[in-house]
Amino acid sequence: MSGKIKTRKAVIIGAGRVGSHAALCLMFQHLVNEIVFLDVNPEAAAAQAGDLNDLASGLGDNFVIRVGNYCDCKDAHFVILTAGRSRRPGESRLQMLDSTVKILEGIVGPLRDSGFHGVVISVSNPCDVVTEYLYRNLGLPRSQVFGTGTLLDSARLRRALSEIIGVNSKQIQAICMGEHGDSSFIPTSHISVQGIDLREYLSLTHMNSANLDIADVMRRVRESGSAIVSGKGCTEFGIGSVVASIVTAILHNDRVVMPLSVHLDGEYGENGVCAGVPCVLGVQGIEHVLEIDLSYDERRAMRKSCDIIRENVNKAMPPAEA
Repeated sequence: MSGKIKTRKAVIIGAGRVGSHAALCLMFQHLVNEIVFLDVNPEAAAAQAGDLNDLASGLGDNFVIRVGNYCDCKDAHFVILTAGRSRRPGESRLQMLDSTVKILEGIVGPLRDSGFHGVVISVSNPCDVVTEYLYRNLGLPRSQVFGTGTLLDSARLRRALSEIIGVNSKQIQAICMGEHGDSSFIPTSHISVQGIDLREYLSLTHMNSANLDIADVMRRVRESGSAIVSGKGCTEFGIGSVVASIVTAILHNDRVVMPLSVHLDGEYGENGVCAGVPCVLGVQGIEHVLEIDLSYDERRAMRKSCDIIRENVNKAMPPAEA
């Protein structure tokens, strides 16, 4: 990243429920002092900004929340993409592809031409396909264009494991990898409880490992979002907090490991596709893509997930004919 950047300025593309709750989390954690909404419905975006300004008056920080245009991206530190319709009950994230691509076609050009050179955080679904689309079209380094990936899935995973083994979720190290969707998987060989291998922990606490059905845990994680969508029409709070955790890590140069959707360039034997993998996140964005050791079955799951993502990337951006 080079040139003038307002370190605490974020542009949120899409002022709906996800975008507004991402803004809310950024404000509550005092991470930014300027939020600019870009939306196809400027009246609704202005109403969101007005509502958040009412909140800002009670928080005490000198917040600026307003509606702007793509010129505002030039000196922003973050562009957070949340544009797109909500997922319908019973619908997979991949089934949202056609409508999301139509929206992206009107975003990528103006964003690229704005001179933006900060960090793009992609939230819109299908997350991995959208992130690859942005990476290929914005001309920014892969360290600066990534998606929330399996970060929310991983939080759901730790909560599920916490409920089963009876330990605080903050003590559990576990991630999901691959697609932010139905083909995600759990690298079970890397689950631990405060550094203690999960199987050893279960033995030490005299718990029956047979009671831990990883396939059922994965099912719960995959269905968690769908259950929320069926009940209230969207997910918004969890993903808002995920965005805030990413912004925190960058602003504070925390160099934390997070499973994010990033363009793979040979890692895990994959190329030309974005998928959720563990990354080191710091002030420059993604500093390292970590290629952890996977078992044979886990590598097969990774390949299957990436193939599904790649198939949908090719639908969104058909390969050029020779």
